[in-house]
Amino acid sequence: MEQGILKPKTQRHGRFLKAREFKVRENDKTSLLIKGGNSNKTMTALLKDMYMMKKPNAIMFNKRNALRPFEDTTSIEFLSKKNDSSLFMFGSHSKKRPNNLVIGRLYNYQMLDMMELGVENFSSMSDIKSTKAALGSKPCLVFSGSDFESDFHLIRLKSLLIDFFRGPVVENVRLSGLEHVIQFTAIGGKILMRSYGIVLKKSGKRVPRVELELMGPNMDFTLRRTHLAADQLYKQACRKPRAAIVKTKKNISYDAFGAKHGRVHMQKQDMGKLQTRKTKALKRKAGDNDDEGGSSPKQATATEEGGSDGME
Repeated sequence: MEQGILKPKTQRHGRFLKAREFKVRENDKTSLLIKGGNSNKTMTALLKDMYMMKKPNAIMFNKRNALRPFEDTTSIEFLSKKNDSSLFMFGSHSKKRPNNLVIGRLYNYQMLDMMELGVENFSSMSDIKSTKAALGSKPCLVFSGSDFESDFHLIRLKSLLIDFFRGPVVENVRLSGLEHVIQFTAIGGKILMRSYGIVLKKSGKRVPRVELELMGPNMDFTLRRTHLAADQLYKQACRKPRAAIVKTKKNISYDAFGAKHGRVHMQKQDMGKLQTRKTKALKRKAGDNDDEGGSSPKQATATEEGGSDGME
């Protein structure tokens, strides 16, 4: 169905449509945390912990929603378009699929990738007494295991987890801003998720001593069902616009203060043919060629003639 062009009726409507427009550099992705129609306490606690980790770029639905993402994706796509979000996490529980977690992402409000995971050995943040990371902090993601590089489904799962947990896009991160580490380990057909807090302690040197403290949430994943996008759609979603590609300019650099420096290449110059500025003070006059204390050529001739007459 083709989408018509909407014209704003009010200023508020105009600002709303402008915020939804396609941008060269997109805003930080918003995540939807949806509770299933038959969710249990474990999945509810898991979604709350994920909401605390994803704040402020997260929206949690407290009411139950009887959805089946793998059977019908229209409800997820509708909620995504309504809340302007491209990531979602759906938690449910049933006898056939206990502690079921679905993680997915959308492109242009259409389902792109979706994976179903079984949750085991869950421990929430409230169960572990330790220092928690600050709100909105950017986590450091660590992936261990050769399966993340060889298994096709785990490669896509790795990409999906990075997209979900990476947080805001920044250029630089200060040392004291690293407060949270999330590690994913692929071993024995399972994916182990462990969340750590970074503690900087004195080491007697300029560089502090780094220690990791278990922070939570922690859980074990088992891959169940997958819904992967077609190669053409996935390639289209990963394409970068031309305006976002920065072209490197030769012989241009920037210093620590942001000042722009350029280097110009020139051919070797002949200093003998260098044209200088002409001024009146540098011009030669009529008597400048005479030696100091000497006479002009006409005076010298007259003197010679007078001397010859005297000798006669």
